[in-house]
Amino acid sequence: MSESLTRIRAMLYRYLCLHKRSLPRTFEIVFWPVMELLVWGFVSVYIQSVSGNTLLTLAASLINAMIFWDLLYRSQQSVSISIIEDIWTQNIVNVLISPLKIWEWLLATFIYGMTKTLLITLILGSIAFGLYHFSLIDKLGFYLIPLMANLLIFGWALGVLTSSLVIRWGHAAEALIWGVPYLIQPVSAIFYPLSILPKWLKPIAMALPSTYVFEGMRAIIQENRMRYDYLWMALGLNLIYFIVAGFVFNFMYLSARNTGRLGRLGMD
Repeated sequence: MSESLTRIRAMLYRYLCLHKRSLPRTFEIVFWPVMELLVWGFVSVYIQSVSGNTLLTLAASLINAMIFWDLLYRSQQSVSISIIEDIWTQNIVNVLISPLKIWEWLLATFIYGMTKTLLITLILGSIAFGLYHFSLIDKLGFYLIPLMANLLIFGWALGVLTSSLVIRWGHAAEALIWGVPYLIQPVSAIFYPLSILPKWLKPIAMALPSTYVFEGMRAIIQENRMRYDYLWMALGLNLIYFIVAGFVFNFMYLSARNTGRLGRLGMD
């Protein structure tokens, strides 16, 4: 177990060193989330100014939804980008022939992704409080923790899934790293309630754990109550997605290794 912890720490240290040696990489962590928050924050301020206090909860929901969406997106990106960077730098073979186990590799990306995502959330929360007088803790209280945890787990599952596609098909599948999160965005009821979606889309939305997180968030802000059924549904679906993503990653990894594709990653 101590050897596993050493290898995980080594991989985590490697990912952190990338930011130490690259200012643009570190700047990118903050730039895009802050820009998105500014846009949606000022939209919320505008809604309040033209509609009075009756839509205060709607404005708060929009700001909260933007922060939560970024948490989901960044947790997925952190896992996928951590793995694909080893392909870009043609370091993937060195990683895979080392004593590092696959689960240790993925766990290191999870910890790295969680650290980066929580840092971004803290920054966004501070900006939201300073500019828009919005506090995540005041609005959601204790429920902030399980809601964020569900989004992190779902982001990890998506990250593992998209990474497995890149492991199997290389550069041809890279677009999916950025495309998959936006593929689920319209049906996750992020900026609007589930009831807005047409009937044929609702079954798809209800199969995503992210939908229940955002619906639960709105229930707290707008109705002052927590829908525990949403919380448990999100957790149950997350476990399913996480297990499926793990099996898919293992299958794609073995397939790429057996066909020789694994050794050619990053060289195409």
